[in-house]
Amino acid sequence: MKELRKVLNKILNVLAGVSLLAMVVLTCWQVFTRYVLKNPSSWSEELVSYLFAWASLLGASLITGERGHMNIPVIVERMSGKMQKFFGIIGELIAFAFSAIILVYGGISIAKLAMGQMTSSLGVAVGVFYVVLPLCGVLNMVYTVLNIVDISKGNAELKKEEV
Repeated sequence: MKELRKVLNKILNVLAGVSLLAMVVLTCWQVFTRYVLKNPSSWSEELVSYLFAWASLLGASLITGERGHMNIPVIVERMSGKMQKFFGIIGELIAFAFSAIILVYGGISIAKLAMGQMTSSLGVAVGVFYVVLPLCGVLNMVYTVLNIVDISKGNAELKKEEV
């Protein structure tokens, strides 16, 4: 399980880094073409916005793997270890359900729907850019299962250190 988490983290970190680098290069290109060449590149601006969405969603999957998603532990941290485990698992199950319903099911639906629509500058089907939704949904589901296993085995921090 730790190896799977390690591989997924490494892949997502590389994708995040490449995405950030691509956004910086494309934004510099956009500025150069706009102010130096006086002929702005429309495709680079559009691609940067899609890359930003991809980077954000892939980053959210990384956060899910680290159990860094938003929570308010003020009540749970005062409970016994068993209750903390219970609520930790409940939180992961809620994240799993959200990922399955909203990201995977909804993402597949919207990607299919948008496959007939083309982007204005890139000439690519918009649905191609929406594929990140179900992809991240599956990643989140894998991470939540790994988190549940870690919580069950007592390998996850559940006390005040998470605050």
